[in-house]
Amino acid sequence: MNLLALCFSNGRCLALCLFAAALTAGCGDGGAPAGEAASDAVAGEVPGEVNVYSGRHYDSDIALFDSFTEETGIEVNVIEAGGDALIERLAREGETSPADLFITADAGILWRADQRELFRMVSNATMDARVPAQFRHPEGKWFGLSKRARIIIYNKDQGLPEGLDSYAGLADPAYRGMICIRSSSNIYNQSLLASRIAHDGEDAAEAWARGVAANFARKPQGNDTSQIEAVAAGLCRLGVVNSYYVARFIGVEDPEKAAIGDKIGVLFPDQNGDGAHVNISGAGVVRHAPNAENAEKLLEFLLRDESQQAFAEGNNEYPVVSSVAPSGPVAELGSFRADELPVAALGEHQTAAVMIFDRVGWP
Repeated sequence: MNLLALCFSNGRCLALCLFAAALTAGCGDGGAPAGEAASDAVAGEVPGEVNVYSGRHYDSDIALFDSFTEETGIEVNVIEAGGDALIERLAREGETSPADLFITADAGILWRADQRELFRMVSNATMDARVPAQFRHPEGKWFGLSKRARIIIYNKDQGLPEGLDSYAGLADPAYRGMICIRSSSNIYNQSLLASRIAHDGEDAAEAWARGVAANFARKPQGNDTSQIEAVAAGLCRLGVVNSYYVARFIGVEDPEKAAIGDKIGVLFPDQNGDGAHVNISGAGVVRHAPNAENAEKLLEFLLRDESQQAFAEGNNEYPVVSSVAPSGPVAELGSFRADELPVAALGEHQTAAVMIFDRVGWP
């Protein structure tokens, strides 16, 4: 593995690697900055690698990348960080970026990257056929790789409140002091509210958000795991979480986790209406990708049936390819009717969602 490939495999020593690469590249031009020299070196590489900036942090993803390398000979170099941090990095690197593929965990973050003009349009009949139109950009700038549902959970001992079967119901004053949920800065909640805007308009969505905020059992805090633990402990009767978080408490060997899972009931909302809100993990080929062809090859590989199963199972998600059945703990949650709203709309209404959260006082 060459020096730059090693840099990509270990983000912690990236700065030292880039400096070393700059030195080996020579300084006859008067001493270019280390980051620029390194980026130019990667950009000049002959085909044989693909550089991935990923907002996902799962060993199962790395195992898939290794399988892709074994099959194709194309080396996969990975840098992992938060989605927004990677967007800023891509924007800062611009045309000199070594990145070929950007992978992240929410349609809203894909939208943010698109707004910064970080993707190129991809025309690929294979990927179009594999990914339903609902889960890809209409112009081929990004493609869904897996999906999850944002669901309602409840404390089994206290029971599901009678009549609650929808997101709209969470705003009913009858549930005052019952709801635990993350803060409004969380992208999953922003996307959920964006879906309400898309379906019902801004005024109705704002009334809903105000009603839910009035029903908090506590100030929003922690991640989805925190909400699950709080519901299991009886600190709140209801919670709103992503399905894969619940799946982490199903069929586990850890007795403490299993006990928490046993105390949680699951409701897929709006089964008689729009369907349960779904979101995606997805990826797009970077606008200035030096190895764009290899990036497409990797995307095609990740959309194969066997890859889809492994990619989704790695984080207890649902495959985005409809011919691949859910497997693992998430399958035990049961089947459900999903919202058919194109996930691209989640980004389009994201700014309005943030403004609504601010107006209603959702921390």
